[in-house]
Amino acid sequence: MRLKIEISPDQAGLRLDQAVADANSQLSRSRAASLISQGLILVNDRCKRAGYRVKPTDLIEGDIPSPDQRDQAALLPESLPLNVIYEDDYLLMVDKPAGLVVHPGAGNAAGTLVNRLIAHHPVFSEPGWDSTRPGIVHRLDKDTSGLMVIAKTTNSLEFLQKEFKQRRVEKHYLALVRGKKILDSGVIERAIGRHPHDRKRMAVLEDTGRYAKTRFSVVKRFCAGALMDVRLYTGRTHQIRVHFYDQGMPLFGDCIYQERRYRKKDPMAPRQMLHSWSLSFRHPYSGVRLHFEAPMPEDFKILLQHLSDQTE
Repeated sequence: MRLKIEISPDQAGLRLDQAVADANSQLSRSRAASLISQGLILVNDRCKRAGYRVKPTDLIEGDIPSPDQRDQAALLPESLPLNVIYEDDYLLMVDKPAGLVVHPGAGNAAGTLVNRLIAHHPVFSEPGWDSTRPGIVHRLDKDTSGLMVIAKTTNSLEFLQKEFKQRRVEKHYLALVRGKKILDSGVIERAIGRHPHDRKRMAVLEDTGRYAKTRFSVVKRFCAGALMDVRLYTGRTHQIRVHFYDQGMPLFGDCIYQERRYRKKDPMAPRQMLHSWSLSFRHPYSGVRLHFEAPMPEDFKILLQHLSDQTE
């Protein structure tokens, strides 16, 4: 469903999520806020926060998955492998494989992590959740592998989302990057926003983007690049990929944030080589700090060995 709203003078000052919900009876304010945060609803072709106060002549546009599509996808359990690292009554830790979409959406009505969660435990089919993302605290890109924490109660979800928002969760990734002159370590603090000419991409936008911070350190060097340990302090869409591309060290296998000559499928790097390997956070019930790690996936090991051989 295509959404198009032209803000009138009497609507000026409304929150963006409220203006969207008022214009479409099928959308709750929370659902509108979720779509806005995903970049599916834009204001004058730019991403805004749900709390943005709309102005006269603002043009709000977006593509909204139909309720029937969302409900059907959310209610369909799929008994496929789910790599559970840890589970208790309040949360679930999974190691997501590359290629798996996190939740149903446009173009992905089924075959997602959410469909596997519903088959794994009946709690994810209970009322009270967002129908398309029960228990989902945070996301990983489809082709990014590794750790995700899933809430098993709505109280846990609220607590964990707040921990992420307040930057109390320590997130580390492994990244295989291309480049010759890579610093041993560094911090990248550059604002990120929706690309001004391609709404499917993100870009460094110092004037209109949102603050983003990434710390990196080299674990191992190769003649063609390096293996990085990356810590995220913020969680912007495609943050590591955008920051590293901006700094001249794009990820192997990334066909979007890459020099044009490398924007093609590489059998040695079948996807962007990014893996969420470490998560540390407070337990939503006990408050005890937990730490989890996910082993390096096989495609990482294969490319790592290939790059190592090139240095010999």
